[in-house]
Amino acid sequence: MVGTLIDGKAADMRVAMASVAARAGRVNEDFTGAVPAGAVLVDGAGIPGAEALCHHGVAWYASRLGAALLALLASGRARGLRELLAEAIERVTDAHRGSCAVADPIGPSATVAMLRLSGGVLEHLVLGDAFLVLDRPDGAPIVVTDPREVVISSAYVPALEAAGQGTEAYQRILNDLRAHRNAPGGFWLAKDDPRAAREAVTGSRPIAELSGAVLLSNGAARLADEFKTGWPEVLAVLASDGPAEIIRRVRQAEARHAVRPDDATIIHCTGLGEA
Repeated sequence: MVGTLIDGKAADMRVAMASVAARAGRVNEDFTGAVPAGAVLVDGAGIPGAEALCHHGVAWYASRLGAALLALLASGRARGLRELLAEAIERVTDAHRGSCAVADPIGPSATVAMLRLSGGVLEHLVLGDAFLVLDRPDGAPIVVTDPREVVISSAYVPALEAAGQGTEAYQRILNDLRAHRNAPGGFWLAKDDPRAAREAVTGSRPIAELSGAVLLSNGAARLADEFKTGWPEVLAVLASDGPAEIIRRVRQAEARHAVRPDDATIIHCTGLGEA
């Protein structure tokens, strides 16, 4: 399996990361990284035809957004995670505003999950269908995600299937679905408008109550979210065999259920608050 596995130590937490592209030879459009203050996962999203609007591409957008978030976390600035995400979106948008159609609805976008350790508290943020799982000693993990895109998209599936791909009706329905992106009553992603960060799901938890935290792209979270392996089992496998094993099992399940593979990325943080 082609991918990366990095083990290291970031201040008071130990970090293990794995990231694998959907298919061999395909660019991985996920990004993940950690600094002493926290960790970030960005899952890039693109729509066919976007290359004509932004020559940089989805992977560029995801990596630039992730790098900006890591830099802001490392800066130690006393601002909320939503504010940091808004600034990062603005920085990346400014970096290609002059050369790309940044406001076009089908331009590059991304979902985001991030955490920050601060004063004995773990703060977290999720925008879009990325996942953050807080592991607790009692074996009852807290799972954080933003289901709005999944819920809205699911409502359109019957009409899309009935219309048939390639038809005018299919395209009309698809355009209607896309109109919900970053719109009131719809679903929200990181794209060109920093105001999307206001819609992120946020929270905090005392570090003393946690034994670890995991950030997952939706492609990696499939093992629990789609293929119904329980989160306690996923966390146990992470603890014993690491994130690469979770991705290996995701690929096995995708093959077994004839599901199209997706980029899969995990960052597993343990030893929270240890000296």
